[in-house]
Amino acid sequence: MAVVLCTGVDQTLIEARKQLLEQAGHTVFDARDGRAVVAACAAHRFEVAVIGQAVSPRIKRHIAALIRQHCPAAKLLEMYEPHQGRAIPDADDWMETFPQNPGELTARVERLVGEQGYREAGSGSF
Repeated sequence: MAVVLCTGVDQTLIEARKQLLEQAGHTVFDARDGRAVVAACAAHRFEVAVIGQAVSPRIKRHIAALIRQHCPAAKLLEMYEPHQGRAIPDADDWMETFPQNPGELTARVERLVGEQGYREAGSGSF
């Protein structure tokens, strides 16, 4: 299973995502600001980083840049509110909040981990 970083500003949302991913067997760490992101990246090798929907677009881009710099192997999954749209154009995947399927977050994370393994194995390119 994957090592996942969940970022955001709403602790309730972070905890909900963390619980969902841990129930699926993933190891999950959280960070609520840039300093915590850098510290988490120094301590762990993340396969996926989830950027929460409650974060402003400007802060989302800042957090994404920190993750790209300090956790370059991590895939970025941006969560966003439909009325705000996507804020991170180079994210590896995007997910609107309030999905129809409660397991959608887990499925997205697992797909990103599968793509990473595919690329690391050198089996081809996308």
